[in-house]
Amino acid sequence: MTPDPAASTPAPARRAPAGAAVLRADVTEAIRDAVVEELAAVGFSKMSIEGIARRAGVGKTAVYRRWKSKLHLVLDLVGAFAVDGLPVPATGSLYGDVRALLEVMSHVLRHPVASAVIPDLLVEAARNPEIAEAVRGALLDGQRRMAEGIVSDAVTRGELPAGIDPAHALDLLIGPLYWRQVVVRDAVTGSHLDVLAHQVVAGLKASS
Repeated sequence: MTPDPAASTPAPARRAPAGAAVLRADVTEAIRDAVVEELAAVGFSKMSIEGIARRAGVGKTAVYRRWKSKLHLVLDLVGAFAVDGLPVPATGSLYGDVRALLEVMSHVLRHPVASAVIPDLLVEAARNPEIAEAVRGALLDGQRRMAEGIVSDAVTRGELPAGIDPAHALDLLIGPLYWRQVVVRDAVTGSHLDVLAHQVVAGLKASS
């Protein structure tokens, strides 16, 4: 039986993707930098993919290969400064855990990207349910997880009774900090965080 030459011919090796199939890291970073500049110049509502691409020196398709809309692009950027993925503070006391989380959140809110983007996103979220849901996922899920962990650990240690609402704890934690750093834009010192942590702990114990 004559062997089939096609059967003995090895299949050609698959070529590694090149050109448009590869998302170059330098282009991605150029686009992210352009988003920050565009937000500072025109705000979220007037920001456009065209403007971002122009600032980054790339075509619109380079942006759309990475993000399907400007909302997803901005949420990706903000997500880099969110607390999602960080371990829940475990200092051994309610005050220590609250103080540690306040330090983390103060650092996040001090970042120029977060301080510039978050207020704009919250305005847009009030007008658009889809944006509101996306913002909630990007900004609140990680914070809520940490608040739940802090409350759960405090209940286990006997510092708080069972039934404390973690959402209430998060309100006490983040509300005053956001007001001072993002709305009023006053400096937040370590001593201010110390006092705020004591007030949050006192508020949680008083509400139980």
